[in-house]
Amino acid sequence: MPPETFSSWQVWAFLSAVFAALTAIFAKVGVEGINSDLATLIRTVVVLITLSAILFATGQFSQSGPISTKSWLFLLLSGLGTGASWICYFRALKLGPATLVAPIDKLSVVLVALFGATFLGERPSAYGWIGIALISAGAVLIAVKG
Repeated sequence: MPPETFSSWQVWAFLSAVFAALTAIFAKVGVEGINSDLATLIRTVVVLITLSAILFATGQFSQSGPISTKSWLFLLLSGLGTGASWICYFRALKLGPATLVAPIDKLSVVLVALFGATFLGERPSAYGWIGIALISAGAVLIAVKG
């Protein structure tokens, strides 16, 4: 693949989906027999160590400039949201099948579209809204008929 391929947001978004899918499967097996909150902590420590290693290896710690108060605030809120999401996700995986938990979790796609339109002024196209509606319908069908 040419290097410019990896600068495409679509490639990174697809890779995110692949790793999220693997995460659900690995987490479902990993949470068996242990507390779901402990499982979330272990996952978080692994993420912290991995990202730290990547930042150190690539010299990105030394390249960062000053971080604004606004960035700190919203990154803090994002981190709290991530933590809450992971706690709920692992608890759901502990209690239910991954094939039902993951699609409901993906309703986040729908919520991002709604929040993005409401708070960020983003405007999906008509086709975008149709896709968002189909994602909603699919998640509901899976949850109700699962």
